[in-house]
Amino acid sequence: MSVVASAHKQLEIPEGFLLSVVVPVYNERATVAELLRQVREVPIPKEIIVVDDATTDGTWEVLTEEAAQSDTRLFRHRRNLGKGGAVRTGLAQARGDVVLIQDADLEYDPRDYTALLRPILEGRASAVYGSRFLGEHKAMLFWHTVGNKFLTLVTNVLYDSTLTDMETCYKVFTRQIADGLDIRQYRWGIDPEITAKILRQGIRIYEVPIAYSGREAWEGKKISWKDGFVVLGTLLRYRFAR
Repeated sequence: MSVVASAHKQLEIPEGFLLSVVVPVYNERATVAELLRQVREVPIPKEIIVVDDATTDGTWEVLTEEAAQSDTRLFRHRRNLGKGGAVRTGLAQARGDVVLIQDADLEYDPRDYTALLRPILEGRASAVYGSRFLGEHKAMLFWHTVGNKFLTLVTNVLYDSTLTDMETCYKVFTRQIADGLDIRQYRWGIDPEITAKILRQGIRIYEVPIAYSGREAWEGKKISWKDGFVVLGTLLRYRFAR
């Protein structure tokens, strides 16, 4: 058993433990190398599974250099399938005891991994979300915040939960949960689908505060208000599906 120090208390890592970090990537040439460097710096045994979703900006060339690292496995889609499709591919390849989803745009800080893993490794949860609204964060655009809070409220009403950030990238869960998700969504429906399927099993999601530095549209942020309708439709579909 190894020990990782954090700002609060030490985290005990079981012998043989492996974390699978799934990184869906689409046109993140400017940030992906730095993101992977930050992930590697986290002193937790891990494999990094990077899925290039048919990028067109030179990201693939950057990734082929990064794949020389022994902890990194690289996969590429021939056509763009969306974040959901990239996460599906990554989950299918994951071999770790716990799976963590990590965007490649530097909005989320890998130094939060210890806080995200602690509830699982201490036996208090099997699914953990990192909430941007509980921790320090760079102010989001007003309408992005409103949309996020509305979709999270709908989630709580439909699934009898008390989440503060359903749309967070940082979704962490055990191998058992990962194997049972059977993800079907290819694009922005991935977040509500994962959440709905976890909550429908009666599993309560544990939230921890995380740091967040959101991007603006001109910096490359890809989600828009139109995607909110996809998220809403997915929440309703899985709530009432048999």
